Amino acid sequence: MARVCEICKKGPKAGNKISHAHNVTKRRWEVNLKSVRAQVGDSHVRLRVCTSCIRAGKVVKSVHGSKSKPIVAKAS
Repeated sequence: MARVCEICKKGPKAGNKISHAHNVTKRRWEVNLKSVRAQVGDSHVRLRVCTSCIRAGKVVKSVHGSKSKPIVAKAS
């Protein structure tokens, strides 16, 4: 499974790891992906989304237990 955000299509970046002795080896910077249960239309889908999209509000998280009765505040 690819390490790519399903919202913004952000993927891993490549670069070099440089030691104190300036030895250069290849490395990857991975995207911080989270598996999120999101609401898409009327259905609930599990998406792999980066944390920057979650924080920006680009994902509408679905509520677990949506089949249960809604909580109604009693009038006092």
